[in-house]
Amino acid sequence: MTEQLTEDEVIAAVPGLTRTRLVAFIETEVVVPLRREDGAVSALVFRQVDVARMTMLCNLAEDLELDDATLPVVIALIDKLHATRQDLLAITRAVAAEPPDVRARIGSAVLTSR
Repeated sequence: MTEQLTEDEVIAAVPGLTRTRLVAFIETEVVVPLRREDGAVSALVFRQVDVARMTMLCNLAEDLELDDATLPVVIALIDKLHATRQDLLAITRAVAAEPPDVRARIGSAVLTSR
């Protein structure tokens, strides 16, 4: 089971995270929390991946002095980089499953296209 943190818990867990910054992250959708319904009460909850993402965002904001308008652009680029890496890993696995002659042709094609 994945641990889910409340707003107060995530603010306490992430260095540099303030309620104002948390609200900005949610409004710009750089973090998309889950909504937990408990009877008539609805609350936002955050997964560990959200905590890691907000930690990185706070580090970027503080260490690189990025403002709130720049952070969504930077995180979008990081997301694209991660997606590209996953695609490359999938291609690598697919090529590795091919016979040696096919792998050699692919390798040659890659080298000549550089």
